[in-house]
Amino acid sequence: MKTLMHTTSSRLLAATTAGLLCAGLVAGCAGDDEAAPEASAPASTEADAGGEETAAGDVTEFSYAGEHGKTALDLLLVHDPDAEVSGEGEMAFVTAIQGRAAEDGEEFWGLYVDGEMAQVGAGALETEDGQEIQWKLEEIE
Repeated sequence: MKTLMHTTSSRLLAATTAGLLCAGLVAGCAGDDEAAPEASAPASTEADAGGEETAAGDVTEFSYAGEHGKTALDLLLVHDPDAEVSGEGEMAFVTAIQGRAAEDGEEFWGLYVDGEMAQVGAGALETEDGQEIQWKLEEIE
């Protein structure tokens, strides 16, 4: 009887200790995930991509840093994997960013580099380190 109680107590203690250790690890990992992108992320990570919203919550602008040798389209898809694109490569046309689709025939997502409208499409625009790549939802006039 004494052995059974000792075994049950030992198991209960071991299970409690294991549970506390697991809880501590989970809590510790959750905290690390939140701090890590800011502390160690290079300037071109998703953490640096940003967008502006209207009062209704619709995204109207989205920007990120350029990277040498990568196209504006490649980087857009890194920073917003759910962006919607029609066509491929140099003929790609961005139709939605951050879940906000441009209304067909009324709006379009305009591409800007360092504040100037791009002269080529996103699939053809090779970016450089330090450039600001910006998308603006604009009305067709």
